[in-house]
Amino acid sequence: MTLALGGNSMQDATAAAVGEGDGARQGPLTDLRVIEMGQLLAGPFCGQLLADFGAEVIKIEQPGEGDPMRQWGREKPHGKSLWWPVVARNKKSLTLNLRTPEGQQAVRDLVAQSDILIENFRPGTMERWNLGYETLSQINPRLVMVRVTGFGQTGPYAKRAGYGAIGEAMGGLRYVVGDPSTAPSRMGISIGDELAATYACLGAMMAVHARERTGRGQVVDSAIYEAVLAMMESLITEYHAAGYVRERTGPILPNVAPSNVYDTADGKLLLIAANQDTVFRRLAAAMGRPELAEDARYATHAARGAHQAELDALINDWTRTVALEPLEALLSENGVPCGLIYTAPDMLEDAHFRAREAIVEVPHPAFGMLKMQNVAPRLSETPGAVRHAGPELGEHTDEVLQGLLGIAPDTLADWRARGIA
Repeated sequence: MTLALGGNSMQDATAAAVGEGDGARQGPLTDLRVIEMGQLLAGPFCGQLLADFGAEVIKIEQPGEGDPMRQWGREKPHGKSLWWPVVARNKKSLTLNLRTPEGQQAVRDLVAQSDILIENFRPGTMERWNLGYETLSQINPRLVMVRVTGFGQTGPYAKRAGYGAIGEAMGGLRYVVGDPSTAPSRMGISIGDELAATYACLGAMMAVHARERTGRGQVVDSAIYEAVLAMMESLITEYHAAGYVRERTGPILPNVAPSNVYDTADGKLLLIAANQDTVFRRLAAAMGRPELAEDARYATHAARGAHQAELDALINDWTRTVALEPLEALLSENGVPCGLIYTAPDMLEDAHFRAREAIVEVPHPAFGMLKMQNVAPRLSETPGAVRHAGPELGEHTDEVLQGLLGIAPDTLADWRARGIA
């Protein structure tokens, strides 16, 4: 079964798809259409990054249920998730039952007019739905298929269920996060999923670039554990060449001093990073102790590393005598890198955040104006933007199925009655 596309050309179809629900898309990716079939975070964060920079991202969700992320989060004012408005921002929501022949065919017809498809199901799922890359690339040889999983598409672990936490553990991150006195810690965000999604986005952009030379798309295989492993600096090499296993070190960087979190007179915390020789001299001057920079125990990088604990104690004794604001001002005046340990309220009140519009307000039907982080990075000529918060379930189903694929209204009504759309 092939769905009728009507008499529209590709250009006309694209114009129709931009419709009212898409806002004024802007950024370097406005010529790309993306099908997002993933759920939760690893796939959808990749879709968020592409949507932030102007790609038309059509998210496919199960009718009546939607992405489980719609229900996630500790705080649920109005019974609604506060994760969803962020991770689904700038996207369109299309409901399709992918377990039905009609839903699968609709995807294939969308693929014929799309550039990228993102999925983060367990390997083999897309193939069972007759939506594997071999099938889809015959429909559209230029398609880039982004596959985000715990362990990748190949290897003995490929078919295992793989959440971000498992990838963080196997990729080496969990073991080195936290204080030495505690068990391996979580970072407080779903960093494994987000790293895999970020690498997936990077891979998609590289594949699109390569397509300009070859005329063909390809598969981007982003595994969570490999994305985490890719960020582990010289951890593997240190063990292979020197037999050294990195351990948890809490807030310090071993043998790099001073670089730590210090107490202030008003019970606050300030991170100071003055490990470079010239910077340490400026810190010593700010402390009113310029002689410390000439002391054999602290004069060089290696010496400070060897005496890290006593140097940290000495600095902490000083910072405890100064309140946070004057301490930060003093260090900044002396060119010593320092930073407050921010929570969300601090970010919302910070003048630098405001000046750069690092946090934006986005209209939301239930919450009114909702604050969230802005798009990063910043492009000088073709910047991205947050156009709208995550959509309601199926908000763009009519727009996509009727406007883009040419599905007749009575057919769409029948699909809805049968749980297909």
